[in-house]
Amino acid sequence: MKLLITGGAGFIGSHYVRGLLAGAYPGHEETRLTVLDKLTYSGTLTSLPYGHPRLTFVRGDICDRDLLMDVLPGHDAIVHFAAESHVDRSIAGSAPFITTNVVGTHTLLECCRHTGVERFVHVSTDEVYGSVEEGSWTESSPLEPNSPYGASKAASDLVVRAFHRTYGLWTTVTRCSNNYGPNQFPEKIIPLFVTRLLDGGKVPLYGDGRHVREWLHVDDHCRAIHLVLESGRAGRTYNVGGGTELTNRELTARVLAELGMDWDRVEHVRDRPGHDRRYSLNTSRISEELGFEPRISFAHGLADTVRWYRENRAWWEPLARRAATFETPVG
Repeated sequence: MKLLITGGAGFIGSHYVRGLLAGAYPGHEETRLTVLDKLTYSGTLTSLPYGHPRLTFVRGDICDRDLLMDVLPGHDAIVHFAAESHVDRSIAGSAPFITTNVVGTHTLLECCRHTGVERFVHVSTDEVYGSVEEGSWTESSPLEPNSPYGASKAASDLVVRAFHRTYGLWTTVTRCSNNYGPNQFPEKIIPLFVTRLLDGGKVPLYGDGRHVREWLHVDDHCRAIHLVLESGRAGRTYNVGGGTELTNRELTARVLAELGMDWDRVEHVRDRPGHDRRYSLNTSRISEELGFEPRISFAHGLADTVRWYRENRAWWEPLARRAATFETPVG
């Protein structure tokens, strides 16, 4: 089998690539991988086993039709991770999100139609649903995104659905809750907090800190994506959640406790514009159809993540300097 992994030098994509090449998924010991990544600010080759004999790396843009038409032939499936994904950056400037997430996904799908790629797994987010005060979203819940990032992912989800219904392309969509784990770019909340605290700084807490997110370890997420690739139903959407809901204040307290630090390291800042209050996914479909359940408890996963950042300064310090060039819009 030959897989194309878009965005494979990013956080989730690189975890999936490393797992495949390390034998984490039985039956794929001989699978060959092509990683296509533009290597924007958050993508790095240091997250990949560069030089592995079953890995080919192509630096390029998913909006580049000519490149895709050259690279795609011979691949059996695409797992599409590539996306602009940071909400704050989408608030500061939305155009790259529309270009990459919507136009790029459409370009990939068009090229799949013309090159005979048989399967297309589109990795999306719970942010397409907007905010939910109580209960949990099912896959049939309305899409009501509130950020430019969420809107761009919702639009790409619908384009994927349309290519299945109109052209018969085998597609699936996965929508995950907040991911965390080693190798995450230090602009997202957990690595941002851990790396700033390790460097002696303070961490920002938006508004009253009572916004609720559901947390999913990246290894569990990648395992779910692989199940969908192998056994998912064409045209189907699958929610992938971790089952642990925490307010941002609770999350902050847990990170501080892991590092043995106090609340004097927290700086309260004005809330993000259009900040969704709560996310929560109903994951009964992927559980009942594919047998997926998260395996990594949040307590264990967070402790392991904090330990990884303590031990891998050489990996994250150059990336933290990149992240610091972006000023978070808090007002």
